[in-house]
Formats: sequence, structure tokens, C-alpha cells
Amino acid sequence: MRLQKTSAAVALVAALSLTACDDGSSGSGPAASASAAAPSGTTGAVSPGVTGGPSASDSPGGTGATGATGATGGSGAGYTQASAPAPAALSGGTCRTANLSFSSSGGMAEGEVLINLENTGSASCSMRGFPGLDLTSEDGTVSAGRSSGRSVPTVTLAPGEGTNFSLHFPPDVSGGSGVTFTSALVTPPDETRSHRMPLSVGIPADSGSASRITVDPVGSGK
Repeated sequence: MRLQKTSAAVALVAALSLTACDDGSSGSGPAASASAAAPSGTTGAVSPGVTGGPSASDSPGGTGATGATGATGGSGAGYTQASAPAPAALSGGTCRTANLSFSSSGGMAEGEVLINLENTGSASCSMRGFPGLDLTSEDGTVSAGRSSGRSVPTVTLAPGEGTNFSLHFPPDVSGGSGVTFTSALVTPPDETRSHRMPLSVGIPADSGSASRITVDPVGSGK
């Protein structure tokens, strides 16, 4: 009976030895079980930061579909930079009072004065229509009317070029007392600013003389 117990103890020790050897060398231990539990094809489940980080296409500034700069890598969500417009060439706008000089000269007939306008600006300009003209005397101001039967041209003036219009009035030939105007307030067509210039014009003192003062369109005398 004692011999049988000794043989059983020896067998138990041998079995334990075999189990200890299997724990250190075979793939059936806990490590192997953990490895087997990992799903096939997963590369970053156990070691983060090696191959499991974000892909290059997801990073800011990348060249993938979700990159901040898109496929071109520079201009942002499809925007393109517009080229700067070329400087506009100097062209003819409306002639302004500030860019004109004013003078007067004798007309073709008695009772006519030419009002001369010269472009003193750095660019061409144009004007079309009747000017405004007010004659001033000691007794007050008279506004010139518009003459009839005249063409209305468009006048374009290069820098330094000039044009004119005619002022018509009934001349004072009676030798008696009349009305003498000493200045004129001239407003070019399509302008709101006026220029006052010295101008001596004498008309008869009768009540109908003022209504006979008229101006022609600018440039119609050419």
C-alpha cells in the first residue's frame, strides 16, 4: 500500500513539471490567447502611435479630399485669386467748371459776344447743351434765355483745346441812358458750379430788352 502512494506522488510531480514547461514555451498560454483574440488585419490595436494614427489625407494642410487646402495645397476651399484690374485710361468725362478757363471776345455782329471755354485739365472732357448765363448790373441780375433754331453738338476738348458759345443781346445804340452789365455768371452744361467773369454789355433801358438776351448751345458756332 505504501508503494502505491509513492508511485502516485511521483506521477503527480511529473505532471506538474510538464505543465510548467508548457507555460513558458508553447502558444497555449495567456499571451497566445490574447494574440489570438485580436482581429485579423488590425495593426494598431495593441501599440498606439506606431501605425494607428491619423492618415496623411486627414491632417490639416494635406492633399487628400478632406485636407484644409484641397488638391492644390494653397488657396483654400476652391477660391482663386483675381488679378488686379488694369489702371483705367484717362478718358473724356463731363467738362467741369474747375477744369475750364473763361474769357470773352467780340462776336460776328453787333449785339453778340463770344464766351470762350478752354480745357485746362489733364484729360479730355466733353460737353453738350446750353450753358447758363446771368448778367449782373447795379440794378440787378438778368438770366439769358435759350436761342432757337440751333443744332446742339457734343463738343470734346483735349487738354488745352477750347470752344465757345454766343451771347446775343439788343445793343444800346440810342445814345441815351441804358443798362450796363459789368459781369457774367457762367455755368457750363451739365454742371452745377458757376464761374463769374468780368463782362461789359449795354442794352436799352426799355422793358423788353432783357427778354431778348439769349445764348446759343456750346460749340454751335463752329
